[in-house]
Amino acid sequence: MASEAAASAAAPKERGARQELVGVVTSSKMNKTIVVKVARTVQHRKYLRVIRSNKKYYAHDERNEAKPGDTVRIVASRPLSKLKRWRLAEIVARSTRVA
Repeated sequence: MASEAAASAAAPKERGARQELVGVVTSSKMNKTIVVKVARTVQHRKYLRVIRSNKKYYAHDERNEAKPGDTVRIVASRPLSKLKRWRLAEIVARSTRVA
Protein backbone atom coordinates (compact mmCIF):
# COMPACT_ATOMS: atom_id res chain seq x y z
CA MET A 1 0.00 0.00 0.00
CA ALA A 2 2.77 2.44 0.95
CA SER A 3 4.83 1.46 -2.11
CA GLU A 4 1.87 2.27 -4.41
CA ALA A 5 1.58 5.75 -2.91
CA ALA A 6 5.31 6.35 -3.31
CA ALA A 7 5.23 5.12 -6.91
CA SER A 8 2.31 7.38 -7.81
CA ALA A 9 3.98 10.37 -6.14
CA ALA A 10 7.20 9.80 -8.12
CA ALA A 11 5.39 9.44 -11.45
CA PRO A 12 4.81 12.68 -13.39
CA LYS A 13 1.30 14.06 -13.06
CA GLU A 14 -1.09 13.49 -15.93
CA ARG A 15 -1.92 16.63 -17.88
CA GLY A 16 -5.47 17.49 -18.83
CA ALA A 17 -6.78 16.43 -22.21
CA ARG A 18 -5.49 18.66 -24.98
CA GLN A 19 -7.82 20.06 -27.60
CA GLU A 20 -7.73 18.05 -30.82
CA LEU A 21 -8.93 18.96 -34.31
CA VAL A 22 -9.08 17.01 -37.57
CA GLY A 23 -8.60 18.79 -40.87
CA VAL A 24 -7.04 18.76 -44.32
CA VAL A 25 -3.56 20.08 -45.09
CA THR A 26 -3.79 22.96 -47.57
CA SER A 27 -0.11 23.96 -47.64
CA SER A 28 3.21 22.48 -46.58
CA LYS A 29 5.56 24.90 -48.34
CA MET A 30 7.03 26.31 -45.13
CA ASN A 31 9.78 24.50 -43.28
CA LYS A 32 8.35 22.46 -40.35
CA THR A 33 4.97 24.21 -40.68
CA ILE A 34 1.71 23.10 -42.27
CA VAL A 35 -1.55 24.93 -42.80
CA VAL A 36 -4.60 22.88 -41.84
CA LYS A 37 -8.16 23.74 -42.88
CA VAL A 38 -10.71 22.59 -40.31
CA ALA A 39 -14.35 22.56 -41.42
CA ARG A 40 -17.18 22.57 -38.91
CA THR A 41 -20.94 22.56 -39.28
CA VAL A 42 -23.27 24.53 -37.01
CA GLN A 43 -27.01 24.88 -37.10
CA HIS A 44 -28.24 28.48 -37.33
CA ARG A 45 -30.09 29.40 -34.14
CA LYS A 46 -32.98 31.21 -35.80
CA TYR A 47 -33.29 29.69 -39.26
CA LEU A 48 -32.14 26.16 -38.30
CA ARG A 49 -30.17 25.94 -41.52
CA VAL A 50 -26.85 24.05 -41.39
CA ILE A 51 -23.92 26.40 -41.95
CA ARG A 52 -20.44 25.21 -42.88
CA SER A 53 -17.49 27.31 -41.79
CA ASN A 54 -13.77 26.81 -42.32
CA LYS A 55 -10.86 27.96 -40.23
CA LYS A 56 -7.15 27.86 -40.98
CA TYR A 57 -4.64 26.68 -38.36
CA TYR A 58 -0.85 26.77 -38.53
CA ALA A 59 0.64 23.59 -37.06
CA HIS A 60 4.17 22.42 -36.30
CA ASP A 61 5.29 19.44 -38.39
CA GLU A 62 8.73 18.48 -37.04
CA ARG A 63 9.64 15.94 -39.75
CA ASN A 64 7.92 17.65 -42.72
CA GLU A 65 5.90 14.48 -43.33
CA ALA A 66 2.43 15.92 -44.09
CA LYS A 67 1.62 16.81 -47.70
CA PRO A 68 -1.26 18.86 -49.18
CA GLY A 69 -4.48 16.87 -49.26
CA ASP A 70 -3.62 14.68 -46.25
CA THR A 71 -6.16 14.45 -43.45
CA VAL A 72 -4.39 15.12 -40.15
CA ARG A 73 -5.08 15.38 -36.42
CA ILE A 74 -3.58 18.40 -34.66
CA VAL A 75 -3.34 19.08 -30.92
CA ALA A 76 -3.08 22.36 -29.04
CA SER A 77 0.34 23.27 -27.66
CA ARG A 78 2.24 26.21 -26.24
CA PRO A 79 2.90 29.09 -28.66
CA LEU A 80 5.69 28.05 -31.01
CA SER A 81 5.77 31.22 -33.11
CA LYS A 82 3.62 34.24 -33.91
CA LEU A 83 0.89 32.11 -35.51
CA LYS A 84 1.65 28.48 -34.53
CA ARG A 85 -0.27 27.17 -31.52
CA TRP A 86 -0.82 23.58 -32.76
CA ARG A 87 1.30 20.47 -33.32
CA LEU A 88 0.81 17.62 -35.77
CA ALA A 89 -0.33 14.57 -33.78
CA GLU A 90 -0.83 12.07 -36.59
CA ILE A 91 -1.67 11.68 -40.24
CA VAL A 92 -5.12 10.10 -40.34
CA ALA A 93 -5.30 9.51 -44.11
CA ARG A 94 -2.88 10.13 -46.95
CA SER A 95 -3.97 11.97 -50.07
CA THR A 96 -4.50 9.72 -53.08
CA ARG A 97 -3.86 12.59 -55.47
CA VAL A 98 -0.58 12.45 -57.40
CA ALA A 99 1.09 15.82 -57.91
